[in-house]
Amino acid sequence: MVTATDKCIVMLGCFDTKGEDFTYLRNCLLARGEKVFTIDTGIRGNDVDFPIDCGSVETALAGDGSLDALHHKGDRGEAVACMGKGAAKILQGLVEEGRVKGVIGMGGGGGTFIALSAMQAVPLGIPKLCLSTLATKDLSRQVGAKDIILMPSVVDVAGVNRISSVLMQQAAAAISAMGSVDQQTQSRGKKSIAISMFGNTTRCVNLCTELLREMDYEVMAFHATGTGGMTMESLIREGCFDGLLDVTTTELADELCGGVLSAGPDRLTAAGDMGIPQVVVPGCLDMVNFSHMDTVPEQYRSRDLYSWAPDITLLRTNAGENEALGRMLVSKLAGSKGLVEILLPERGISELDKQGERFYRPEVDRVLFDTITEEAAEHLKVVALDAHINDVEFAKALVSRLHDMITGGKT
Repeated sequence: MVTATDKCIVMLGCFDTKGEDFTYLRNCLLARGEKVFTIDTGIRGNDVDFPIDCGSVETALAGDGSLDALHHKGDRGEAVACMGKGAAKILQGLVEEGRVKGVIGMGGGGGTFIALSAMQAVPLGIPKLCLSTLATKDLSRQVGAKDIILMPSVVDVAGVNRISSVLMQQAAAAISAMGSVDQQTQSRGKKSIAISMFGNTTRCVNLCTELLREMDYEVMAFHATGTGGMTMESLIREGCFDGLLDVTTTELADELCGGVLSAGPDRLTAAGDMGIPQVVVPGCLDMVNFSHMDTVPEQYRSRDLYSWAPDITLLRTNAGENEALGRMLVSKLAGSKGLVEILLPERGISELDKQGERFYRPEVDRVLFDTITEEAAEHLKVVALDAHINDVEFAKALVSRLHDMITGGKT
């Protein structure tokens, strides 16, 4: 059995080109009393004098490659991808054995990609830190939905100097301190619910949260900004939740129309795959998100556009898009392994979609509702309510249905 004293900080990186830097970083970790497990992701050998627990040959094999083949081919991109994949597989094994206290990596472009790829295998709560020359760039795609901390290296990771030495000491101190947090504090004593939200559904989500907390549920809200939806889906797959109130499925509209807040093709699939109860609403499918007005694609310039903020432009979806969105929503839920219900707020699906507001188009909403109802007829339960999405009675209905699904109808 692995005890707390057996856990280690995993240090991974290219020991061939960054040997001096990783030697210094390892010494910083050892000085803090940490045990260090080392993974070499370089492909050119190494000249470090510290023990390597997982060498580059093993890392390449774990990535379904071989070091000799990578050398022979000379394709840097393929080598980086292979070593990142291999390091992730090795890390996953260490996590499953309960040996990982934290993970730290550092590097330039290639080293950063490898470190962030590997860290995808490490679940929420185990600290992950990357000291990188690219930390101030947009690395959202590489970080994904993981709780990875990016720390700017300021100078290149190319030898120890009076700037890099201070930052490596700080990085070692940070991962050591984060790793000392007792993971037992994450244990759940009550059932946990994930809920998706947007500015246009905030009132509904706040009401649902209040009601669920009164029923002794823990509630975690995720902002439907693309990253928020991806994070929620990822945590559902990690088994963090007992139920889902997917009030705000607007990210599907961005996926369909090329908006800036798409959560990718896997949005609205995790709960079904994991078999947890879910209540789903076509919340904010009346809008697609773009940035500043002048960034809206040409094909949408003549459509109904609303400036929600100087850097947020909303496009009102039309009947054709709503029909496609209705089909998309149902298709993602049809194969669910757990209980699913779709609730339709017939008086509007966002704060902007109610009588007197800018996006109020009941005839367009009707296309969405009818498509969902027709497509779901043989697979899913659909309930239409004479209410707006932000009405109190709609929030009560959402909470009541999810609670009954979780408890089997027992209060």
